[in-house]
Amino acid sequence: MSPLHPLNNLRSDIPASIVVFLVALPLCLGIALASGAPLFSGIIAGFVGGIVIGYFSKSALSVSGPAAGLTTIVLASIQQLGAYEAFLVAVVLAGVMQLTLGFLKAGTIGNYFPSSVIKGMLAAIGLILILKQIPHAIGYDSDFIGDESFIQQDGLNTFTELFYSLRFIQPGAVLICLISLAILIFWERPLIRTTVFSKVVPAPLLVVFLGVAINELYRSYFPQFVITTDHLVSLPVSADFSSFINQFTLPDFSSLLNHQVWIAAVTLAVVASLESLLSIDAVDKLDPYKRLTPLNHELKAQGIGNMISGLIGGLPVTSVIVRSSANVNSGGKTKTSAIVHGILLLVSVILIPGLLNKIPLASLASILLQVGYKLCKPSLIKVMFKMGWGQFIPFTITILAILFTNLLTGIFIGLSIGLIFVLRANFHKALFCVREGDRYLVRLTKDVSFLNKALLRNTLREIPDNSHVIIDGARSTFIDHDIIETIHDFQQSALSRNISVELNQSVTAANPIFKS
Repeated sequence: MSPLHPLNNLRSDIPASIVVFLVALPLCLGIALASGAPLFSGIIAGFVGGIVIGYFSKSALSVSGPAAGLTTIVLASIQQLGAYEAFLVAVVLAGVMQLTLGFLKAGTIGNYFPSSVIKGMLAAIGLILILKQIPHAIGYDSDFIGDESFIQQDGLNTFTELFYSLRFIQPGAVLICLISLAILIFWERPLIRTTVFSKVVPAPLLVVFLGVAINELYRSYFPQFVITTDHLVSLPVSADFSSFINQFTLPDFSSLLNHQVWIAAVTLAVVASLESLLSIDAVDKLDPYKRLTPLNHELKAQGIGNMISGLIGGLPVTSVIVRSSANVNSGGKTKTSAIVHGILLLVSVILIPGLLNKIPLASLASILLQVGYKLCKPSLIKVMFKMGWGQFIPFTITILAILFTNLLTGIFIGLSIGLIFVLRANFHKALFCVREGDRYLVRLTKDVSFLNKALLRNTLREIPDNSHVIIDGARSTFIDHDIIETIHDFQQSALSRNISVELNQSVTAANPIFKS
């Protein structure tokens, strides 16, 4: 049995699943609230993402659930369609489309995301987590937990929210957050990490229990510090199993003929697929074992998850980097942690919703603050800077773009800048020129496409009169027709400049134009 088999890593995966559950719980509720959907729809998406996608996915560490990046699309779609049941049809259709994309091998696009952009995305999410959680840490919860956009639904932005929240500091929440952060940091020390207790009891779980206990202590002895229900987890509580079942919503398939449903489905399929592929790429980079997830299979898993989530009333799901990074940082090693976190979400809303509603949001904010710091450590910036401007500039622009817009817009900007630097690097690597006296060697070093035409023309133009030029394409596996024409044109112009041109056999074989 492999050392990374799920059954061999339960001691790592179970504690990690508890941490992911604690992180996912407020995110599921917050994203549902921001999307204008029933609160329970976020929980449905959370346990479907954990159990269903966790089962079908071949990613060891990715965790799926409702994504903050989709809230704007979901909110607009529900408002436009006029009924949540009609929106659920779009979610189901989006799942079918994702499944189809997986069979069409569209996931291959994920192999072309520049590494600098992915690392920039991770660092940006880390910064956003820190900036967005500070208000929750001090007891100001006007914005939903999990928001990633610069412009918020309350009209403020990421930075003005920080200053505005200082007017509403709750000492009880601040104290709970500071104690929680101290425990989380202390738990990382070698002295504690080696103990059996720390391996059995994850620090975030201890933080949550202490947060509840401290607030109850406030209630008994320091009522002025009590954290009110507005600043606690707010999970729907069912009176009995029948009312619990009634929280599930079925899609209204009579809206299949509504073209707006299909537009919403296509939008969800494309955006959710892109976000999942980006998250998977990022998680694979965080994986200490450097395992690679088959991307086409991941699209199929995401498609199945969205189909099931839509059929029972859940929000659309994607692979989510915040929950996934919490999984990695908590020591998760296999997909068991993702599946168990989904089971915990489902069981907890059935059995202990009232107990969960005693958890202060300040306790959960401290956990997310730690996750954020681990994603954007200063050491990462130093490493990227040492790799040169070709890596550091796309990395930095991606961070700034995500920070001042939102995840998807920022990623598109980062990918555009990253692509420019990739093309620039390829221009210079596709060919080089060496001089020895009046002899010049122009060597085509790899596949040479029309994108390298300008570089080749400039290189040949700078060769002085009365020279001898050898154009060598022996190391090229492909030479584009535009390149062949450029070389041919140079041959013609070289006659009037007393330049002799010698082509090696691989270049002449590339096109019959040289044989005429």
